[in-house]
Amino acid sequence: MGHITSKSYKNLQARLDRHVQGAPESETLYKILEILFTEEEAELTAKLPIRFFTIKEAAKRFKKNLAETEKILDGLADKGILLDMANRKKRTFILAPTMAGFFEFSLMRTDGKFDRKILSELFYKYINQEEDFVKRIFGMRIPADRTFVHEDRVKDQSIILDYEKASHIINSASCITVGTCYCRHKMEHVGKACDAPQEVCLTFNGSAESLSKHKIAKEISKAEAMEILDKCRKLGLVQIGDNIQEGVNWICNCCGCCCEALIAYRKLSDRNRIQSNFLAEINHEQCISCEICVKRCPVEAIKKDGKILIDKDKCIGCGVCTRFCPKNCIAMEKKKKINYTPINSFERVVANAIEENRLQDYIFDNYDSWTSDLLRRLFGVIIKLAPKKILLVQVQLGSRYLKALIKAKHHKLFDVLYKEGKKTIK
Repeated sequence: MGHITSKSYKNLQARLDRHVQGAPESETLYKILEILFTEEEAELTAKLPIRFFTIKEAAKRFKKNLAETEKILDGLADKGILLDMANRKKRTFILAPTMAGFFEFSLMRTDGKFDRKILSELFYKYINQEEDFVKRIFGMRIPADRTFVHEDRVKDQSIILDYEKASHIINSASCITVGTCYCRHKMEHVGKACDAPQEVCLTFNGSAESLSKHKIAKEISKAEAMEILDKCRKLGLVQIGDNIQEGVNWICNCCGCCCEALIAYRKLSDRNRIQSNFLAEINHEQCISCEICVKRCPVEAIKKDGKILIDKDKCIGCGVCTRFCPKNCIAMEKKKKINYTPINSFERVVANAIEENRLQDYIFDNYDSWTSDLLRRLFGVIIKLAPKKILLVQVQLGSRYLKALIKAKHHKLFDVLYKEGKKTIK
């Protein structure tokens, strides 16, 4: 007999699947949702917008009073399902994505709110054994994550941009928390974890404030965060974090055996490009073919075929191999063409939504409300696009959005870009 799922959880799955990362339907997913959400919470969460929202907006959708709505939202934030942000003294919330998001946060908790063993087994099945979710999340055109090079292994420090430095992310953060590594903890419960430390998952800024406030992760100082970073680098762990330039939300210290991103990277032939802007280069005259780098590479980008060879297509530019080379004959060199890294989360989400034909889901998530701030920010991203992409935006959003743009007095510029887009396609 198949798993019987209530309508509330089916509606919630459909709501989660509207996000660019998605949540493909699966009996395993429904079992996960039934652990994380009560049936009432599932029914109400399915009504929430994809964007940030206030208690008042949620109350209108829930058809409940403000006090009752705030209690429900606080309960969901306590579980790590919502992120609780303060914006000009007004509380706003946003539904965390599945990854990096409430999947991870559910295993960070150590207070017994969830059975972490059962959750880990279900996560392992949904992510490591079933294929739909991992192909979706790691197949996005613009990755949600990126590799941070071990900056101390780059000889010319002047070529490293601030947003490429994990140390800069730490030193510029308004708040930092540390929590349990989701990947290694999950693997521990299925008997596959390595012995790398688990309390090394770093979260920053508004996300960190929410996790600290709701006791999901522990707030730490910048000095403590730097100690964790230094320790993990010396162990040969890879820093993988939020693929944006400003307001980075998280950096994990990852191993090749447990990390979801690195496992998927090796597994998928059409791999998600999580590389840094650096590549490992080897000096064959100095190399003694000891093969330490072959064993240390977390993505199997180095092999011995007569001599040590580095596959530049596979190399993620982490710098781990350089740290353990006894002859110091491997160096990290800057790529000639650097990767596109979105300025912030908003830009990344919009760009991916356009690629995935999901932009309309973000704009029309509340048919009774248009906000000028959302329109302004969205349009700021759209006008940076190539003409061909502008046409894709118009096709996805349709006439209703164009009418809204006309009201916002942006229609003349948009019309020019739209016409240019048609010329490009022709």
